[in-house]
Amino acid sequence: MQIFGVDIGGSGIKGAPVDLARGDLAQERCKVLTPHPATPDSVADGVKEVVDHFGWTGPVGLTFPGVVTGGATIRTAANVDKSWIDTDARALFSERLGGLPVTVVNDADAAGVAEMEFGAGHGRGGTVILLTFGTGIGSALFVDGVLVPNTELGHLELHGHDAEKRASSKAREDGELTWEHWARRVQKYLAHVEMLFSPELFVIGGGVSRKAQKFLPHIEGIKAEIVPAQLQNNAGIVGAAMRAAKQ
Repeated sequence: MQIFGVDIGGSGIKGAPVDLARGDLAQERCKVLTPHPATPDSVADGVKEVVDHFGWTGPVGLTFPGVVTGGATIRTAANVDKSWIDTDARALFSERLGGLPVTVVNDADAAGVAEMEFGAGHGRGGTVILLTFGTGIGSALFVDGVLVPNTELGHLELHGHDAEKRASSKAREDGELTWEHWARRVQKYLAHVEMLFSPELFVIGGGVSRKAQKFLPHIEGIKAEIVPAQLQNNAGIVGAAMRAAKQ
């Protein structure tokens, strides 16, 4: 069975049909740049471009980089335009996609669902936290395999700053930090999250998961096991499709 998944991020919108039996992309993904400003209309146009690239006519699952309540309503918009707040994203995307059935879920929650089913979290009980490092920091919290949605732990305050302003992948790039220097920032952030939630496992996702060997060896003093996401940066696409399949 195939369902289309789209992952909307602060820098890119990427999507592909997903083979739900394998938990992997059925075709090579299509990616377009996230427009700036990332308003509802402009992002919806980008989503349409990605979906139309495949001529897709079935259900579509989409992630969003913010809190999503009721499977439709956007409540926060840290890394996209603030006009998203209170938007009915499901109605917007369905209309733009010609009436296709649409499901919308927090981006890190989608990535976490995929990793728990097909990746690094498979079969793991207890408390598991997936953290995606990209334009911001997304989080997905699982207790014995059950998702606690919309945690948004990237916005925890750390040393007087939103944590993602110091420890996101974008912060590393903008500050031209070495991997070792950035790893120390990530370590401080992980220690703070660990103090609050005492997880057994951290799964590190987002684009940096492909380069885990560059920074994970520099992270010390964390009691929880730390592993890179196995689905890497495709986890959001797969998780979005999984959610759409359940609607």
